[in-house]
Amino acid sequence: MSYQSPIAPGVSFYEATLDHRPVYPALQGTLEADVVIVGGGFTGQQAAFYLARGGKSVVLIEAARFGDGASGRNGGQLGTGQRSWPEEQEAELGRERAKNLFALAERAKAHLHDFARQNGIDADFRPGQISGAHKAAYVDEYRDHASLMAERFGYPHLRFLDREEMAATIGSQRYHCGVYDSGTGHINPLKYLVGVAQAAQAAGAQLFENTRATAIDSSKGAVTVTTAQGTVRAGKALLACNAYIDGLERKTAAHVMPIRSFIGATKPLPDRSPVLPGGESVDDSRFVVRYFRKSVDGRLLFGGREAYTADNPRDIARHIRRQISEIYPGLADIEIDYAWGGSVGITLPRRPYVAEVMDNVTAIGGYSGHGVMLSNFCGKLYADFVLGGSDDLEALRALNVPAFPGGTALRKPLLLAALTWYALRDRF
Repeated sequence: MSYQSPIAPGVSFYEATLDHRPVYPALQGTLEADVVIVGGGFTGQQAAFYLARGGKSVVLIEAARFGDGASGRNGGQLGTGQRSWPEEQEAELGRERAKNLFALAERAKAHLHDFARQNGIDADFRPGQISGAHKAAYVDEYRDHASLMAERFGYPHLRFLDREEMAATIGSQRYHCGVYDSGTGHINPLKYLVGVAQAAQAAGAQLFENTRATAIDSSKGAVTVTTAQGTVRAGKALLACNAYIDGLERKTAAHVMPIRSFIGATKPLPDRSPVLPGGESVDDSRFVVRYFRKSVDGRLLFGGREAYTADNPRDIARHIRRQISEIYPGLADIEIDYAWGGSVGITLPRRPYVAEVMDNVTAIGGYSGHGVMLSNFCGKLYADFVLGGSDDLEALRALNVPAFPGGTALRKPLLLAALTWYALRDRF
């Protein structure tokens, strides 16, 4: 019997296999609240949950469905620390700030697990993450990283993998070495987001899907968010749009740039497949990162091809299969059941962007591919800030995150040129 692929263009594996995805209404008419949140991903939903639980009236609007953005379509890897390694941050920011940012990220990781446990969310967590060096010149750097994390940052969960250990652990000869992180892992992000939204609604937040914000104004004391079907007036606003901010608020759009990233999910691999026998997730040292992992039903979920326009390529699966074959030649003809893309919000220094962009309007985004745990935690930190219980958000607000150069007209062409250059460096 021939194998029939169920692939539908743009439909993610997460969406196609989700048991239940609640539908929320669109906003109709005018509402008032203490806080209005624009964006229904991890940041917005977590903020809504904690604000509502803290006694604030909250209205959250999302332009599409919850999970249609990066929060529900990403690679699912939790990672450790910030986007760059702590020793790199230490060289730029000083040891104390680097240690504080790493500690914040560890709290973010713990928060994600605690939230899931306390709210009964089963997001298919699997432990273990591996970082691979695709160039021999990186071997010493990777070896030093594993020891530095324990000695200088109190993180004992890394161990260096030489070339043979790396090959045995992931089932590929492609990498020169690696680092195994037993203190993190990966999840099904859409299952997690569905659970967070349900918790936010149960806490008292009013949630609306398919409600695009068309304008925001704070010039008359209160913040007014306008949509096609109605308006929300509130004392404060959180813009949690991340890569989807363009056209709504210029200052954030100048600091957070969208790039397209694509993922494919293969058919389930054989039970005794040498590919990731331990079920870990993997990322590598390329600037255009290759990231992949095993799903709970044994599929290889592989991401890495990026594009710097708003359009999807015509055949995502073909491009992803070619990248898979570079690492796993035996899978050159593997069937790909699902292939999808989405926009990732990046900043120039690859650090989160947190800023008051108008009176009483805070924007948070630009997690730069490291957002599963950071975006969840930033939503909580915003709520803590509004409720007056914590100033932890200030550590991120104080980071220097400059705007992309070039202004409105040249920003994207300059980004395309720079990222194309780095992608060529990955190859040569």
